[in-house]
Amino acid sequence: MACHPRSKEASVQPDVSFVIAAYNAAATLDRAIVSAMAQRDVSVEIIVVDDQSRDNTLDVARAYPQDTVRVVALPANRGPGGARNAGLELASGRWVAVLDSDDAVLPGRLSAMIARAEKAGAVIAVDNLQVVREDGVAEATMFPAEYLEGLREITLADYIAGNIVFESTFNLGYLKPIFQRRFLTENGLRYDENLSIGEDYILLANALAKGGKCVVEPTTGYIYHIRTGSISRVLELHHVEAMRKADAVFAETNSMDAAAAAAFARRARSLRKAASFLSLVQHIKARSPLKAIRTALSDPAAVRHMSMPIAVRLRRVAAQFAVGTGR
Repeated sequence: MACHPRSKEASVQPDVSFVIAAYNAAATLDRAIVSAMAQRDVSVEIIVVDDQSRDNTLDVARAYPQDTVRVVALPANRGPGGARNAGLELASGRWVAVLDSDDAVLPGRLSAMIARAEKAGAVIAVDNLQVVREDGVAEATMFPAEYLEGLREITLADYIAGNIVFESTFNLGYLKPIFQRRFLTENGLRYDENLSIGEDYILLANALAKGGKCVVEPTTGYIYHIRTGSISRVLELHHVEAMRKADAVFAETNSMDAAAAAAFARRARSLRKAASFLSLVQHIKARSPLKAIRTALSDPAAVRHMSMPIAVRLRRVAAQFAVGTGR
């Protein structure tokens, strides 16, 4: 039987605070809220933070009773990290679970994750994700079940190694962790509001670096909906540069063991190559062959990231430039 969210008057601390940051999410927000309400064997509070939506997202959220869904309308757009931080500041649950406004969770997800975390004395837990296409067709899970079963626990080195841009076999940045709220508060952990891609990665990395133990619940509990045009599906140069800055701050403020440091160095190289690659593509699209050629020459490794059609296009643009100058 589903557990009802607590009322505001209730004095008992909820097991879980769901934080749902919403921006122009009117078409999908109901699905996220209803799935959070349907959690079994745990008490929940649901906080929806509207990040200055231009559609009727606020109306959708406010259609629920206030003692079921607490709605916060931000006075200015703060991006995904800022909206989630606003929700975290209001959360009162023992655990916090971030739920994207276009996704959903299965009814037994939180009870399974919390049980596994508390048995292991962990303050973080992750599980598998079911991928659903925009047409509603369910694809394979994000990670093979045997892979997660083999992990059992994720260390800082594991996590960084699973976030090597263009190289990681399984991108652990897609994981949707739940955190013990007290651990986040005591360590001053919040989302980096300068990031619009990679904010999930850097929060979990910081939590692991602060000594947070992360266990793996290998079952599937999170429903990840692919949406055309979603910001997480479009990687641009400014995103990578922001990630590099965040990583630099991470390195300055945290200590890493040898394994984590080695993985961090690999990630740093991958971000540099990714920046060069995206700069190269940007120059091609802008019809700036000289800049494209200079970028390719300055970082030949970036060219290896290019798919054949783009590589062919680069050669053609370079050839056209040579002909145009009489070479």
